[in-house]
Amino acid sequence: MDKEVEALPADATPAVLESIDIMRIMEAIPHRYPFLLIDRMVDITLGQSAVGIKNVTVNEPHFQGHFPARPVMPGVLIIEAMAQTAACLVVLTLGPAFEGKLVYFMTIDGAKFRRPVGPGDQLRIHVEKERSRANVWKFKGIARVDGVSVAEATFSAMIMG
Repeated sequence: MDKEVEALPADATPAVLESIDIMRIMEAIPHRYPFLLIDRMVDITLGQSAVGIKNVTVNEPHFQGHFPARPVMPGVLIIEAMAQTAACLVVLTLGPAFEGKLVYFMTIDGAKFRRPVGPGDQLRIHVEKERSRANVWKFKGIARVDGVSVAEATFSAMIMG
């Protein structure tokens, strides 16, 4: 992974995947319950963007303490769900040799939390690649519930070979 990721030729159309399920996500990234925070991915354009889907349910372990009388999904977990969506996109883009590799946060910038997310909500996590060089990728992420932005951040991560 020492060389820069090649950009598609100007006349090339990037590959598009309609969706992947939880089993394919678990092949791509090493996260598992209770820390696997995306259930499905849709609208995947390899090397560019994807949408992760997280169905938020009351039986998730963080709701026992955050907060029992008014369950709220912690903002850091929403950012982690963005990172997992981006990590899957990176692995799908780079191919099978990168499945199960660790992807580490390097930066999180401009994180904003617009409204609480709780049980019954469905997060649609839109990630878009801003740039990539060697094994470092930078993304812009926006999480929405019912089309309304609930959180956003710009972040970079490194895939470990």
